[in-house]
Amino acid sequence: MPTTDKPLNFWSQVDWITIALYIGLMAFGWISICGASYTYGENDIFALSTRSGMQIIWIGTSICLGFVILMMDTRFFDTFSYVIYGVLLLLLFATIFNPHDIKGSHSWLVIGPLRLQPAEFGKFATALALAKLMSSYGFNIGRWKHFAAACAVIFIPMLCIVGQRETGSALVYLTFFLVLYREGMPGSILFTGVAMVVYFVVGIKYESVLMLDTPTSVGRFVVLTLVQIFTACMVDVYTQQRRQPRLILGYSLGLTIVAMLFSVYVIPFDVTWIQLLSCAAIAVYLLLNGLRTRLPQYFLILGFAVGSVVFFYSADYVLNNVMEPHQRVRINVLLGLDEDLAGAGYNVHQSEIAIGSGGLKGKGFLNGTQTKLKFVPEQDTDFIFCTVGEEEGFVGSAGVLLMFLALILRLMKLAERQPFTFGRIYGYCVASVFLFHVFINVGMVLGLTPVIGIPLPFFSYGGSSLWGFTILLFIFLRIDAGRNFAQGGIR
Repeated sequence: MPTTDKPLNFWSQVDWITIALYIGLMAFGWISICGASYTYGENDIFALSTRSGMQIIWIGTSICLGFVILMMDTRFFDTFSYVIYGVLLLLLFATIFNPHDIKGSHSWLVIGPLRLQPAEFGKFATALALAKLMSSYGFNIGRWKHFAAACAVIFIPMLCIVGQRETGSALVYLTFFLVLYREGMPGSILFTGVAMVVYFVVGIKYESVLMLDTPTSVGRFVVLTLVQIFTACMVDVYTQQRRQPRLILGYSLGLTIVAMLFSVYVIPFDVTWIQLLSCAAIAVYLLLNGLRTRLPQYFLILGFAVGSVVFFYSADYVLNNVMEPHQRVRINVLLGLDEDLAGAGYNVHQSEIAIGSGGLKGKGFLNGTQTKLKFVPEQDTDFIFCTVGEEEGFVGSAGVLLMFLALILRLMKLAERQPFTFGRIYGYCVASVFLFHVFINVGMVLGLTPVIGIPLPFFSYGGSSLWGFTILLFIFLRIDAGRNFAQGGIR
């Protein structure tokens, strides 16, 4: 590799603060794996026959891999972004037909004693391809053609991973939409995604709850009301009209209130039928205004309103007919529709007990009872954070979260100082991936998010995730180290 962008002071350009956080998190992670995998009577936690011993191998190889990446030419990642992406896509597609079924998933490649999960490496490949595309000359995310191309870069590996029955890993790729938003994607698209989540949660959770002794479902009533309110707000924001939002809210909510009073005091009936008629009237009103004024904003808001209703009424079908049974049960448990402490809710229930038993300062290294007696399944992989809570307590858990926060904020700061678009976009991709993993994994262990089975960076046992996160991080550190040298920078 040519090293023209490495003057004598190259190593002074490397961000050692990020590397220190990386080493600190891995060290804390190894301590947690020791606690999670330790069995009473074991004398050597460094033996290769133990998970703690093997994790040392993964940590050592990861550090070596990181410094090899730092020695490479920065131009390599820009030049071969699409090649790396294409190779990983082929690997992800081939893994779908992998005959090895591990815990119901076909996402692992087994090569002798070595098991690799290509989905973990697809993250940095997708980030590189996305950065390459969005930094190309003439790219404008405001153009639908360019936006569709960026979405395709994200969704193609997602589809391959879903085909491997690894839905949790596929959802990680949605975090790249935060990067698109940072680079100019309309906020309405991000708002639409958040609204869909609200519709799904509220609608499913309160679907069977009836309002005021009428046949009106609370879930459907609230969601349709939100659709009307959100639509009026979007008209106010994107068309700069003040009278039209008031008309939409006044007529729709007024009609709903009258219908509800009639249903309560005269003849009980399902008020959501009136709300659906109101939504239809709003859609016609938006269409007519769009045709009259020829403003595209009206058609986009019309799509939002109609899409919201269609999505909500299809959510129940997706939950009961598309999702796998174990996924459906996990969502029901999360939403409080089922308890199932002996089944789908067992992992979360036991992890909550383990974390709660740690108290303020924890029980101490290797002294956790819930984890030593193996009450928590996957306690050294997806549920590793419960070991932190039990042995290190609130203080240790808060310390780990603060270290992750420092890492993510540091990555965002480094991304902002990049002189080239490629480096900035890739940096935000890295920060977004770490943010998603930490938020979902910790929330999963605490019972705040669905159990989708994604690792906690640098903590969960295994080589694939550790190598994947290391490559993801150190590519950015290499790009950042070469930011001041025009001959080695990304143009």
